[in-house]
Amino acid sequence: MGLSGAGFDMADFLGALSDTVRPGRARPVVVHAAELEALPAAGIRNPTTLAIAGRLPTVTFELFRQTIPAGQSSDMQRHYHETVHYVISGHGHSEVEDDTEAWAAGDFIYTPPWTWHRHYNDSAGEPAEFLTIENSRLLQSLGIARRQSAGVCTVAEARTQFPEDQP
Repeated sequence: MGLSGAGFDMADFLGALSDTVRPGRARPVVVHAAELEALPAAGIRNPTTLAIAGRLPTVTFELFRQTIPAGQSSDMQRHYHETVHYVISGHGHSEVEDDTEAWAAGDFIYTPPWTWHRHYNDSAGEPAEFLTIENSRLLQSLGIARRQSAGVCTVAEARTQFPEDQP
């Protein structure tokens, strides 16, 4: 059975679940919207707003609420961790390496590890909002986390900025 992708089978997945896992004791179980902590924009080279649910006691993944203002985009970046964005509201498109794909509210956007990517809000009047989930805490705990930002630029410009790291 594939754990994801084309080989994924729901019946196999559900059949593999075990009843021996004990309930976790980590708390808090709820972090309210007002408790999200905004990351300082100057330190991340990203024109979007990123608010982290840092008080959640997750061990392997991180959660953000990301807002891309009308007509703007995120920075061009890549990182070792995987990321999934759930589009809460808005519409736009994403560049992931040489692929471009449109998205709208209700869609999921997957960013594979170590791929240049940038997300664009195609609306002239409304922000786009994502719930962003990444397995960065897992990689950090293993000592193998890495992230690069090329700022607001194209994939080609990012590759030029970081030529030593091209596959």
